[in-house]
Order: sequence, then structure tokens, then C-alpha cells
Amino acid sequence: MLLHMSDSAGKSQPTPLHSVSVAGVVVHEDGRALAIRRADNGTWEPPGGVLEVAESVEDGVRREVYEETGVKARVERLTGVYKNMSRGIVALVFRCRPEGGAVRLSDESVEVAWLTPAEVSERMAEVYAVRVLDALRDETAPSVRTHDGRHLL
Repeated sequence: MLLHMSDSAGKSQPTPLHSVSVAGVVVHEDGRALAIRRADNGTWEPPGGVLEVAESVEDGVRREVYEETGVKARVERLTGVYKNMSRGIVALVFRCRPEGGAVRLSDESVEVAWLTPAEVSERMAEVYAVRVLDALRDETAPSVRTHDGRHLL
């Protein structure tokens, strides 16, 4: 669902707003990435969700990772910006390091695992696997990609 901004110029069509989500690719010292299998649809994804209006981007990443996995994360750097063209969602993905906590399930996750890059490619849909694999690269510049909800464009 897209939100709309009021149009002060008097045009008949409102301007759509985008939803912003954040995700944390938490990287273990052995190179594996933290992932969840979602309770609502059974898909494997990096932990993340909608950024709340009154929180900073980094706080949102830390909150989502902790809520969904029990792991406390230190945000290191932005690794990618991904836009779902069909739903108007812009996702900001950050590479993180674990700082504590203990892996546990939540209302949003039915499984939590540390996955190798090969396991990420096997278990995740293309639009989520690329986010994790981009975060695992040593590139300093973030990737910027668009997709249709299933495949990269």
C-alpha cells in the first residue's frame, strides 16, 4: 500500500510516498551471515523491517535485528539500496557485526541460522540473496538495485 502526500499545487492526483525498510546483514567472524525464515511466508531473509518514523536508521537496524533474532548488532556501513518497483518500498541494507545477545526465535521468525554464502544463494529468493551477498563483499560503495519483488531488473 502506498501512502500519499497532499498536493498543495491543486493537482488532482496525489503524490505517492515510498515506504522505507531497513535490514541488517550481521556477519559472524567466520563469514557466515545471520538470516531468518519468516513466520508469515516461510521465506529466508536477512532480519529487517519498516523503519519507524521517530527512529534513526541505525537504531531501526539494531531494533529489527534484535527483535527477530535475539542478536545485538553493531551497524558498520551501508551496503545497498534496493527499490521494489511494484510496491514502492526502498530498503536500506547495512553490514553489521554481532555484539552480544543469543540467537532465539520470535513472533516473526520460525528459524534463525548463520548461513554461508552458498547457503544464502540456495535458500533465499534472488532479491534477498543479492542483499546479503552485496553486504558480504569488501566493496566500500553501496550497491543500488531495483527489482519487481521477485527478480532484479
